[in-house]
Amino acid sequence: MFNISSKDNKIIKNISKLISKAKYRKEQGLFVVEGLRLCTDAIRSGAEIETFICTEDAMLKHPDSVSELEASAKSSYIVTSNIFSVLSDTKTPQGVICVVKALDNRPQFDKINNKYVLLQNMQDPSNLGAVLRSADALGFSGVILTKDCCDIYSPKVCRASMGAIFRVPFTICEDECTFVTEFNKNGTSYAAVVRNGTSITEFNYDNTALICIGNEGNGLTDDLVKVCTHPVTIPMKGNAESLNAAAAAGIIMWEMIR
Repeated sequence: MFNISSKDNKIIKNISKLISKAKYRKEQGLFVVEGLRLCTDAIRSGAEIETFICTEDAMLKHPDSVSELEASAKSSYIVTSNIFSVLSDTKTPQGVICVVKALDNRPQFDKINNKYVLLQNMQDPSNLGAVLRSADALGFSGVILTKDCCDIYSPKVCRASMGAIFRVPFTICEDECTFVTEFNKNGTSYAAVVRNGTSITEFNYDNTALICIGNEGNGLTDDLVKVCTHPVTIPMKGNAESLNAAAAAGIIMWEMIR
C-alpha cells in the first residue's frame, strides 16, 4: 500500500469529486462506498474495486478485512485520519473507502413469475436506498428507475441500501410509459395511488408483476397510472392521508410475495 500525505493529492481530489457530483460519477463510470460493511459487500458481490483507501487505525482494528479489500483493489493507499475526514460522508467514519466501477447487473425480464418495482421520479436518497433494501429482503427480481430519479450511486443511497445496491438488479429506463406498456405483454402492472384504487389485498400476485411507486410529493403521473393494468391503494384505518414512499413500497412489495 502507498501513503498519501496531502489533502491536495490528485487521488483525494478525484474521490471527493466522485462523492459530491452525480454528473462526474456518470462520466467516470465510478462511485464511492464508505464503511467496512459496504466495502466488503462490494467485493463479495463481485464488484470491481478501482481504489481502496484506509487509515492506519482501520488497519489495526480490522486487519483481515483490510487485507481482503487491499487484495481485491487495483490500487490501495493509506491516509491519515485528517485526510480521511475530507472524504468521509459519515459522522463516525470507520476509515475505509472504496472507489467502485459502475455495476452491470440489469434485471432479466424474460423470466416468469418474477416481481419488480418501478420508481418514478423518487428524489430522496434515503427512500431509494430503503426500497433497494426491501427489494433485497423480499427477493424481488429487479428495480427500475426513471431517468429523473436521484442518482442511485450517491453515497446516501448506497449507505441506506445496506449493501442491497450490490445484490439487487436495477436499470434506468428512458420512457416509463413505454416500458410498462411492453411489460404488460407478459406481466401485470400495478400503480400505487393514494385513493380510488383497488385494495392491494384484492389481488393474486402469482404471475410476473410490477408495482409502480411515485414521487414523494406528487405520486405517479396520470400518464403512468393510465398505462398500468390496475391502480392499487393501501387500505388505512388511521387518520394519515398517505405514507412515506419507501414505507408504501415496502408494504405493497410484501403483499406481492406473501
